[in-house]
Amino acid sequence: MLVTDPYAVYYLTDYLTDPKERFLGLYLNADGNHVLFLNNLFFQTRDLGVKEVRFSDTDPVMQIVSEYIHPGEVLGIDKCMQARFLIPLMAHAKASDYVLSSLCIDMARAIKDASEIEKMVEASRINDLAMEKLKALIHPGVTEIEIADQLKAIYQNLGASDNSFDPIVAFGENGADGHHMPDDTVLSEGQSIIFDVGCLKDGYCSDMTRTFFYQTVSEKHRKIYELVQKAQQAAVEAIRPGIPICQIDKIARDIISAEGYGKNFNHRLGHFIGMEVHEYGDVSCANETLLQEGMIFSIEPGIYLTGEMGVRIEDLVVVTKDGCMRLNHYPRELEIIHP
Repeated sequence: MLVTDPYAVYYLTDYLTDPKERFLGLYLNADGNHVLFLNNLFFQTRDLGVKEVRFSDTDPVMQIVSEYIHPGEVLGIDKCMQARFLIPLMAHAKASDYVLSSLCIDMARAIKDASEIEKMVEASRINDLAMEKLKALIHPGVTEIEIADQLKAIYQNLGASDNSFDPIVAFGENGADGHHMPDDTVLSEGQSIIFDVGCLKDGYCSDMTRTFFYQTVSEKHRKIYELVQKAQQAAVEAIRPGIPICQIDKIARDIISAEGYGKNFNHRLGHFIGMEVHEYGDVSCANETLLQEGMIFSIEPGIYLTGEMGVRIEDLVVVTKDGCMRLNHYPRELEIIHP
């Protein structure tokens, strides 16, 4: 198997680099003579426990790689290998066939060990603290971008290294766009406020969403918020090993659909997370994988009314022996901000 996903290489070797346009690959084989292919530009000073083969920007990289591929055998290729590398490799290597083989590593990464869980608990603890500080930035005349631009410094002051993704700050009708990028929109009374944020701590990510209201909330919006909260709680309570993932999505979706907002819940219930904020695996109606102890993913139902507002509540959970544990502890009850 030839692994080219930088985070999969990191998971297997504890070496992380961003190769940009250059090739990075880890060749795994049954005889244990694994090979890590590195550009001379990629710096590392530790013995990674595998043979290293280095090359320059002008070397015929895939010809070099092909010399290590066992002839006549099927070669596994991961989902991240670009055609500009794969096609030349196929021209030089003497493999009998090529198959997509990412799943074995993806599923291994989906089950977190105790050390990984501890790191993700800490990243979520920081995220809880950051949410309180974000809320404190709300004041008359504030814009979405003004708040978003302060988040990285907040995380670093709390001990994290960076955002785990570009933060979502969405006021009012912007909240109906699930991936709205913060802009110069000014907050107004009665609007919903969505903060979807996460940090990076010791190589692992956090991700959490809370929805607030500014000064007042209409009865309609209150009911929508409480419906989303109810759906999230029901889904979390149903999580335990052996349950099909699709069943968790169905529980939340049925609650929202029963009140007539099914079409306004326009995304999957959640996604897996770890070294990357979105890892392989989702919590959706199409995923029949059985839950296993150690899986960590988000539970984030939402209702989005185009031109009006949005509500999303998101927590990370880890599957335990007999249920699950939330990694986020910031309150989920409806909160009206009065600066």
